[in-house]
Amino acid sequence: MKHIDSRIPQVKMALMLFLLLTSTFVQAKASKKDKDPGKSEWIYFGADGKLVYKKSAKGDRIMDFSHAGYMGGGVALPDVIVKVTVKPPGDVNADCTALIQAAIDKVSALPLDKNGFRGAVLLAPGTYPCAKTIKITADGVVLRGSGKSENGSIIAMNGEKHTAVILSNGLNQRAGNRLGNAAGNEKTVKITDKYIPAGSLSFNVANAAGFKVGDNVEIRKPVTDKWVSFMHMDDLVRDGKAQTWIKTGSLLITERHISAINGNKITLDVPLVDSYDVNYTNDETTMVLANDVKRLKQAGLENLRIVSPPQAVNHTKALYYAVRLNGEDCWMKDLDLMETMESVGTGGRRITLQRIAVIRKALHDGASKPAEFAPNAGQILVDRCSVEGDNIWYVALGAGQTGPIVFLNCNFVGNGRIEGHQRWSTGMLLDNCKAPNGGMDFKNRGSMGSGHGWGTAWSVAWNCEAGSYVNQIPPGTYNWVIGSKGKSMPLPRPFNNAGPALPEGIFDAQNTRVNPSSLYLAQLEERLGKQALKAIGY
Repeated sequence: MKHIDSRIPQVKMALMLFLLLTSTFVQAKASKKDKDPGKSEWIYFGADGKLVYKKSAKGDRIMDFSHAGYMGGGVALPDVIVKVTVKPPGDVNADCTALIQAAIDKVSALPLDKNGFRGAVLLAPGTYPCAKTIKITADGVVLRGSGKSENGSIIAMNGEKHTAVILSNGLNQRAGNRLGNAAGNEKTVKITDKYIPAGSLSFNVANAAGFKVGDNVEIRKPVTDKWVSFMHMDDLVRDGKAQTWIKTGSLLITERHISAINGNKITLDVPLVDSYDVNYTNDETTMVLANDVKRLKQAGLENLRIVSPPQAVNHTKALYYAVRLNGEDCWMKDLDLMETMESVGTGGRRITLQRIAVIRKALHDGASKPAEFAPNAGQILVDRCSVEGDNIWYVALGAGQTGPIVFLNCNFVGNGRIEGHQRWSTGMLLDNCKAPNGGMDFKNRGSMGSGHGWGTAWSVAWNCEAGSYVNQIPPGTYNWVIGSKGKSMPLPRPFNNAGPALPEGIFDAQNTRVNPSSLYLAQLEERLGKQALKAIGY
């Protein structure tokens, strides 16, 4: 017994060591599990390393967003040769608008080179007071500063309220992603599929004769009484007056190129965002030839700061705006926009906005809020951009916009929110975006505004962080919040606060990051390879 008693401390020590090692192993496993990404049931890597997409019973899926950006995604922004350099005048109070405009006009008169560029105007370091709008109206022209810091190139807005820089040729831009109406003398063909799932690349038409690969086309979805009723948008009332969400007879228009024709089967260059159901379209969905669009192309704004006087006013008043761009295969990058309001507005398609910072210190006045980014364009990539401010929309889409509209690695500081603002904008991706004290909303705005109703469908928040999400599901569609941190905020339809909260959209792997880390970058790499990531700085 004495011999056995002498071993008890050793046994106890061994047992304690075993328990300690076991505890450490369990903790290590738990820690590894916490750090390992989760898995989305809607998109994940298969055994072969390829992305696998879950589909609805009708075949709807999350779209391939990788076509967003300059030249359709995965193409480096060009470095255009400087042809004219502008220096700030000695008089610090001189209006520099005409000085800068004359340099732009000089470059605009040069011939296009083989790559579609005329040249860049470089602003030397310094401050350039401007009381009027600077305009780029010719293809292949770039306005470039010498940096966006205090020691760089600064456009200091003054005088009457205006937009600092406009990039647009003002020519025929009828085609695009929008709400619209039919025009006369158009080549139109009926789409014969009974149902086209969201995310589809192809469909059948009654007769493909007269169309060819490369044609620019519009896919037109008619707004019918039956569809408006199905969406529960036929009973909007505000202040006792009926509100119209979308006027029946209007068209939801998506612009694409034809990439292949096989008999009467049409394949597009970019997937469709929305679904098309004959039960709600009166079997009147059409494809229309739209080769007559003449947007501004290969134009850019780079590497400078725009500063306006502080604007503690309501956004319905005249304002100092920063930039308006309407074009195709255009870009803006490395801009600091200080105190401008409703700062960045875009139209057209295949546009990249990269490293643009909007900084607002003056507090906006009023309940109705300004939108600092209004990406009302198709195939637009907003990359590593930011907004700092309160009582604003960080991002708000207009009516009838169709994606892909992508916000990638963007940061939003303050109590603002992001939303598809009104009237059926589809296909927005928020990818690794952060708004820790704000919100990201895919929702029904009901009778707000003038009857904004359902603002967003077929949209995704992927591995994001937000204070809250209003994620609602329009009838017959989906919205997804996947791998994202933040709480759900169920709400009833506005002006119907006594009613129940609207049905929630999909919350998948909530508060757990998922693979792929970035949906946009994974889709881009799968479509074009690793060189496409390198081309855009990843």
